[in-house]
Amino acid sequence: MRPIKVLIVDDSIVFRELLVQNLSRDPAIRVVATAKDPYEARDAILAYKPDVMTLDIELPRMSGIEFLRKLMPQYPLPVVVISSLSDKVFDAMNAGAVDFVAKPAVSNRRQLEDFIRNELLVKVKIASTARIGNIKRTVMAEPQHLLAKKNNLIVAIGASTGGTEAIFSVVKDYGTDIPGIVCVQHMPPGFTAMYAKRLNDQCRVRVKEAETGDRVMPGHMLIAPGGDRHMHLVKVGDGYQVEVKPGPKVNGHCPSVEVLFESVAKAAGSDAVGIILTGMGGDGAKGLLSMRKAGARTIGQDESTCVVYGMPKVAYDLGAVEYQEKLADIAGRTYALLNKM
Repeated sequence: MRPIKVLIVDDSIVFRELLVQNLSRDPAIRVVATAKDPYEARDAILAYKPDVMTLDIELPRMSGIEFLRKLMPQYPLPVVVISSLSDKVFDAMNAGAVDFVAKPAVSNRRQLEDFIRNELLVKVKIASTARIGNIKRTVMAEPQHLLAKKNNLIVAIGASTGGTEAIFSVVKDYGTDIPGIVCVQHMPPGFTAMYAKRLNDQCRVRVKEAETGDRVMPGHMLIAPGGDRHMHLVKVGDGYQVEVKPGPKVNGHCPSVEVLFESVAKAAGSDAVGIILTGMGGDGAKGLLSMRKAGARTIGQDESTCVVYGMPKVAYDLGAVEYQEKLADIAGRTYALLNKM
């Protein structure tokens, strides 16, 4: 199998060299070129035809986001954004980037090298498998209406690579009558609060980063905070709330979709709809199966619309997915299932 050809775009010569040295140590990677700005990057793309590009957002002559918006319609390419803690990263995802990593705010060379080898390298390999044609901007449609009269219904969503835009694509079509939503999206610490605010500003439902004790209410969505804590759904009286507490990584992730889905299976049983979206690996697949066995209705994103058909595929192969749907049809299927409860 040939190495993954990588183009590195960063205006810092020191950071570029660190990326080249550390990515090149993996035999599965071949850094074919570097560029300090989008104009050099454009020429390198045409000359070397890379499989993946790493891209800093803050660049001279043209921002990384503007470059993405110009590049992707003409030359679709898997892009991993390297960003400081900023909500601009979500503009980059909307412009077509596959994934992002948070650039560590450290000057220690060893820590930077650990970041490159342990985080960026994994993202680059995942990006090389991504289906770039499945990254599409979405527009908000009129919401359907909830007819079900049953109280205490829950919608649980899990996603990873490609998930920031996929979650938005689903949630934007929910109305304020949707049951309470709990969600895990694999994301670095600090970014989940900004992502929640972004969804809150763009969607009809109210969205916030979850805290222990938050009630799960209709028309509201809670997103697990990135970092070292898992989110659990807990039954309290005639309703639900979440607990966010430290725990070891599950399936390589914290927060983990698996942990959330298992807690939903236990707390909500047949009063839930579980949705598993695009992502590498199998996080959440067994948890979704537990939900289905407990009587919940389950939906998996189909292969044709996934950026990475990993988590939904594992779930489907396990028998955890009751309905496999194109991304644009998941909101409608959610309402259809809720209205039968």
